[in-house]
Amino acid sequence: MELRASKHPDVISLAQGIPGFDTPACIKRRVERALDRGVVAKYSLSSGLPELRELIELDLAKNNMFYDWEKEIVVTAGAIEGITATILAITSQGDEIIIPSPTYTSYREVINLAGCKPVYVPLDEAQGWAFDLEKFERAITKKTKAIFYCNPNNPTGTIYTKEQLIGLAKLAEKHDLFIICDEVYKDFIFTGEESKALRFDESNRRALDSIFSLAEVPEFRKRVIRLFSFSKPYAMTGWRVGYLHSDESVVKEIAKVHDSLVTCAPVISQYAAMGALEMGDKDVKRFVNDFKEHRDLICSRLDKLSNVFSYAKPNSAYYVFPSFAPHFAKATRGKKAMDGKPKIDSWEFALNLLNKAQVAVVPGIAFGPNGEGHIRFNFGRSKEDINRAFDRIEEQF
Repeated sequence: MELRASKHPDVISLAQGIPGFDTPACIKRRVERALDRGVVAKYSLSSGLPELRELIELDLAKNNMFYDWEKEIVVTAGAIEGITATILAITSQGDEIIIPSPTYTSYREVINLAGCKPVYVPLDEAQGWAFDLEKFERAITKKTKAIFYCNPNNPTGTIYTKEQLIGLAKLAEKHDLFIICDEVYKDFIFTGEESKALRFDESNRRALDSIFSLAEVPEFRKRVIRLFSFSKPYAMTGWRVGYLHSDESVVKEIAKVHDSLVTCAPVISQYAAMGALEMGDKDVKRFVNDFKEHRDLICSRLDKLSNVFSYAKPNSAYYVFPSFAPHFAKATRGKKAMDGKPKIDSWEFALNLLNKAQVAVVPGIAFGPNGEGHIRFNFGRSKEDINRAFDRIEEQF
């Protein structure tokens, strides 16, 4: 969609998942210091700079995740490289990996790259895109190797509850499966909503602004592989740096593949990641507050188009995933439709928005079969872009 959008001179893109901020100044200063010291020109250890992994260990411990920086943490070239190394390390050709639908589109491609088969399990849209554990269990076969999900979810902005996640982990334990969890959007929590999905402080009975992660549970540590990227919370998509962690027995196998893929994450970006962990918290909080305002704005604009869209209000990330299908099914009543689906599919809908309104979005089918009949808007762009885009969409409809 971005390639197609580039051919339109006045396009407004709410498509690709890029935050609308620049990398914070404190991170840039940390990099400038490293450049001045002349320490960025050579490889680091394959698993990453020791001082960065120590910072990651300390940061994980703040959220009840206790992992050894020397043996259980690997710095990666963004989350997607960590995902690729993980899947190549834990699977054999012909294995199956279960992924929810809808979910981030590149998961499917990495699974295919490894010679494995992605098996989609539909999320329950009526319940805010929640897991249906019975459907997950029915999808498990003798070839299933792992369950792989994003929490919070891209494209729906869903935060999975602790109860759902524990249920999924027990299912993985029962069938001896790995769990791969991508928590790249963990910092974008719009507090005060869906509090049961957040970490809970028993001492004062209040929800805290962090999600529950299965990586916190010691009994699951040998089957849980958790990934994070600095791209989204710190506006560092171009720096390509993230990390993964798991039990030593798992990480030592992933580290072999990681070394073969990239040798090490870009060293200059590792220093940027150090700056993010040392000084970036205030900027993340500012981004979260701004994104919450953007979320409220785009929802208000969608509400004005209730004759076109219906949606579940996102509680995290910076995406909203509205359905257009029920409205277009009504509009095409009496015309031939396959399997009860609307006459227009999400690709055609997205291309119409691009060609007629010059607004770029992502078609829902990109996120799996259950995404059909939807499109994804990125509200991480500026308020001006959101309003201009919706002015055009309103005019079109």
